[in-house]
Amino acid sequence: MRIQKYMMVLFLIFITFISGCGYTTRSLLAPAYRSIYVENFINKINITEEQTEERMYRGYRPGLEIDLTKAIIDRYILDGNLRIANLKDASLILRGELLDFRKEALLYDANNNVEEYRIRLVVNIELIDAKSDNTVWREKGFSGETTYRTGGSLAKSESTAIKEANADLARRIVERTIEGW
Repeated sequence: MRIQKYMMVLFLIFITFISGCGYTTRSLLAPAYRSIYVENFINKINITEEQTEERMYRGYRPGLEIDLTKAIIDRYILDGNLRIANLKDASLILRGELLDFRKEALLYDANNNVEEYRIRLVVNIELIDAKSDNTVWREKGFSGETTYRTGGSLAKSESTAIKEANADLARRIVERTIEGW
């Protein structure tokens, strides 16, 4: 009887290992894709657009597209699934346009002063197979964001929040590339 219980436990452990959940930390990219070239993002924020009631805190930051490009490159390096390469050696090319910088008020105090904001960066991105020049995938209106408070112990500067929004967008772009969903 004791041997039967032991065998049953071993069998259950074996079944558990075989079935698994299918999660992997491996890239889902095709083996042919080992390197990527990240083109400088183009800033297409329309600075002449008028402010509206819903877009009260419209903003523009010179050089934001450069910071975003650098954050994406840094994130690919951190991820390690794709090597950063120059244009002629890359198997993939990432192209993007920075479309919008949104700063939205989230929380007001009793005097109607803004206590918390959300910063959202919106881009169009396209991943291209460098050898065939075919589009692997394209995303329109892809965004990254962060929130920040203007006062109190959780306060941070708008510059810090912009860096965090860049990092969030870069993380999402790399995940979209590597995980493919």
